[in-house]
Amino acid sequence: MADRITVAMVAGEASGDQLAAHLIKALQAVRPDIDFVGIGGPRMEAAGFKAWWPSEKLAVRGYFEVLKHYRELSGIRRSLLSRLLKDRPAAFIGIDAPDFSLWLEKRLKDAGVPAIHYVSPSIWAWRGGRIKGIARSVSRMLCLFPFEPAIYEKAGVPVSYVGHPFADEISPEPQRFAARERLALPVDARIVALLPGSRQSELQYNAHAWIGAAQLLHRRHPDLRFLVPLTTRETRQQFEQALWDCQANDLPLSILFGHARDALMACDVALVASGTATLEAALCRAPHVVAYRIHRLSYLLMKRMAYQPWVGLPNILAGRSLVPELLQHDATPEKLADALDALLGDPVARSAQIEEFERIHHTLRQGTAARAAQAILPHLPPA
Repeated sequence: MADRITVAMVAGEASGDQLAAHLIKALQAVRPDIDFVGIGGPRMEAAGFKAWWPSEKLAVRGYFEVLKHYRELSGIRRSLLSRLLKDRPAAFIGIDAPDFSLWLEKRLKDAGVPAIHYVSPSIWAWRGGRIKGIARSVSRMLCLFPFEPAIYEKAGVPVSYVGHPFADEISPEPQRFAARERLALPVDARIVALLPGSRQSELQYNAHAWIGAAQLLHRRHPDLRFLVPLTTRETRQQFEQALWDCQANDLPLSILFGHARDALMACDVALVASGTATLEAALCRAPHVVAYRIHRLSYLLMKRMAYQPWVGLPNILAGRSLVPELLQHDATPEKLADALDALLGDPVARSAQIEEFERIHHTLRQGTAARAAQAILPHLPPA
């Protein structure tokens, strides 16, 4: 019987957990001799991954939020590096989480371990100078968006465009009525999906504003119903506390444990925290408003370093202001409610969003997991 090999992985949040789970399955299909270990979440574990630490430990966003947890995060990273240098894996794959993973990747690459990074850091959006450090850190970059490979090719970094797995998972056919049936929702109900973020640190800044917007909308339109998909017990409890703080327990609001895509497919409009969820909203054909709030100093730093005029992925991929964006001091309950109300009342604007979302879906639908696995295989020892 051939010896088994180990591939180490790090995924830092819910979206990374999902990306990594699909990659694990695709690699297992062609190399069933691989054991996967490292930092990961429940989807990865369900695919056979052995988590030494849970990915929730890394789910912190914003400079000043990270500083609060720096000692713990640094300790985890040093412990993981020590373990991997002692029992060297055949390869290391960092799934997103660049500030955590690229540090590991450089040291492992220097030690002779192939280091693959899956999901390009947003160097096209801000901190473009990172390309030099990335070139020193990775053996190959796997890109999700079609405009990214040219950046790495210019810098001499081995790169592969693999498309986005969400575009493969989500059917390009309309799913509105099927999603409503799955969620036991009336066909003719008017529904607003609220996605305030997947991390506890995101809900800390977003939850109260999202709830305030829902309260204002409900006063204007008593027939509206609200769906709030959350990914963990902790974020559910956090959102329930925010409902209590806002005295909003009488809202016609359902908290879903997961089911984000069903909520997006079923809704008339959505309010979505900036990040991967904005792409999911587009692929689910959900007309939406993008909003985000973080620590004030984190926002000022990120704004100064930004290259793009937008933060929402649908706008970046469309190359224009397709989806309204309300950030930081503009993300007040009143402005959020007004933007959602305007979208609810404008079928032309909703149709324009959906038409562009269909084009984006076609571009990103590439059979991502299989393409990513094929790009990684040359870096592994032969079976």
